[in-house]
Parts: sequence; C-alpha cells; structure tokens
Amino acid sequence: MVKIAQTEADLRRCLPALVTLRPHLSPNEALEQILLLQKEDRYVVAYVEPDGQDSSETAAPAAIGYRYMNLLFSGKTLYIDDLSTLPDQRGKGYASQLVDFVIAEARRAGCTAVTLDSGQNPQRYDAHRLYLNKRFNIVSHHFALKL
Repeated sequence: MVKIAQTEADLRRCLPALVTLRPHLSPNEALEQILLLQKEDRYVVAYVEPDGQDSSETAAPAAIGYRYMNLLFSGKTLYIDDLSTLPDQRGKGYASQLVDFVIAEARRAGCTAVTLDSGQNPQRYDAHRLYLNKRFNIVSHHFALKL
C-alpha cells in the first residue's frame, strides 16, 4: 500500500531510502531540505507500507518525492524529484507501485504530464527500464551548471 507522509515521523521512515539516492546528504540534512521543499515548493513524499506490516518505526522500503509545477512547455506537471528503494528491498515491485501511484495522483490533479530526470550511469539502468516500461519517453537532455 502507498501512503503519503503526513508527519515528521513518516518522513523519518522514508529517509533511509531517500538518502540511498542522495548519499551526499545526511538523514538530518535531507529532512531539513524536505521540510523546506514542502513549505516552499509543494513537495510531497509518498512511501510503500508493505501489506500486513504496520511498522511505524521501521524504515519504508521505498519512497518517492514529487511536486506539482506549472510550466510553459507542458502545463500542469507532476515532477518526480526522487524515487528510491532500499538496496535489500529491490526487485519487489515497490518502485513500480510508487510510479503508478504518482501517475494516478497526476491524473486526479488534472496534470498534462509526469516528468523526471535520471542520471546516466550503469547504476541507473534498472530505473531507466522501469520508466520505459511505464511508457515514459526520453524527450530531452538536462543541462546543469554548478555554481
């Protein structure tokens, strides 16, 4: 079952998975950033609660962070910032459940697109297969300038 993180305790359950994707952040730094993103950018975190497991103190096996944006080129868009599964929980379909969940959320919200960026390296190939299987298309290159 997919749940939206409603409390700081829920967010803390998601941190191990999210920090797996963002290892440059400590759990406390990630939490601080998430709280800021929620306040300023309509950032939402959802996570998988495995069936039959009500474990409010156990790490969520997978989490997704996303936001709603209005963009000139695509209109109302749900953008996936973060999608990560704990290494020992991969291969169980959790990421697929989360992607299906946000696609449904985007449809309910009247979005015209769901978008994401994904790194280009062999460690991301399983994620790329998931996105392509979910009918995402590679539509652009993302350019960045570190300041």
